[in-house]
Amino acid sequence: MTVRQTTNPATRLLLVDDDPRYREWLRHHLDVLCPAASVSGLDLTEFERWCEVPPGRDCDILILAAAFGSSPEDPQAHGIGMLRRLRSRPRAPVVIALAEEGNELTAVRALQLGAVDYLPKRLLTPERLGTSLHLAMRRIEKRVARQLANLAQLGVAKAGERPAKAGAQGADAKVTEAVESAAAEFIPGYTIQMKIGESEKAAVYLATSAALGHSVALKVSKTLRDEVAGRQFLEREYTAIIEISHPSVVQIYDYGVHAGFEYLAMEYLPRGDLKTRMQQGVSEHDALRYVEQIATALRVVHHAGLVHRDLKPPNVMLRENDDVALIDFGLARALDGSTPSTRTGVLRGSPYYMSPEQALGEQLDARSDFYSLGIMFYEMLRGRKP
Repeated sequence: MTVRQTTNPATRLLLVDDDPRYREWLRHHLDVLCPAASVSGLDLTEFERWCEVPPGRDCDILILAAAFGSSPEDPQAHGIGMLRRLRSRPRAPVVIALAEEGNELTAVRALQLGAVDYLPKRLLTPERLGTSLHLAMRRIEKRVARQLANLAQLGVAKAGERPAKAGAQGADAKVTEAVESAAAEFIPGYTIQMKIGESEKAAVYLATSAALGHSVALKVSKTLRDEVAGRQFLEREYTAIIEISHPSVVQIYDYGVHAGFEYLAMEYLPRGDLKTRMQQGVSEHDALRYVEQIATALRVVHHAGLVHRDLKPPNVMLRENDDVALIDFGLARALDGSTPSTRTGVLRGSPYYMSPEQALGEQLDARSDFYSLGIMFYEMLRGRKP
């Protein structure tokens, strides 16, 4: 039996068992069932100390092998006691209980205390372990989905906002605290600060990367990745531009899938996009400069064998020195037609800026992007679309 791969290198599993040989047996099968995960092991004494440490993102899935006794009240039901302790921890991992001794009563109590699955240790097989892991991963997916919903409902995009009344200050602090709590487990390695953008398929957050030590723009899909459907839109975007290194194209740092949600970390450009700049009015000199820089960026993209297919003012960001950087390559396709184009009856792109051949669903080349640039140039000069 194989487990559907929903983990990535950031997913962490912790094995707890006093028998080092059994831990190695588990580790071996976990390497087969979910090779992308990071696996570590502790004995029960080490685990007791682990439980005393202030909670953090220590692990995503805990496989706990312990004595569960003859009843939940049995003094030897150490596993039940450990589950109680874990339940009181914020951001507790998803637990798979492997019971030494135990019976139906302890199984029911273990599940009531939050274990996603309960298996007699002596009956564990690789197939049953795979089923338990699948259940654990599904629970993580649901947990992250709730966190996404919380972030949206709590209005993470509060940049520049301040409470209008003094009494709102406390409520605002509670909202911030709740947002930070929900975001803590959001994407491993990233601390979310606020939402800075959103589309039908993804939300974009200002986040701090632990690995890089500075702010990034973190784009996160709104729906679970469908493995059956093949490569997803953030993976396509990552693949499209990861090999491009040019100041006029946004820099990509990281791509991954956590709990079924895709994420893409990229350069954060705080000056905003060309659409906002155009709303302030653009001089002829600046319009010519922007067009020249965008054309240079397009030549780099086309030389890499890609057509952008969604060039528009919101997809052109500005650097601190007012130079441009192209973003959002989710619709990019190979110039040679080796990647699938628009499906019949499905229009992709922005109608105001797309070329006639794109609107008709025909094969595109570099000229389609330059058509979009021409529309943008007209809009910069005249203050309106053609």
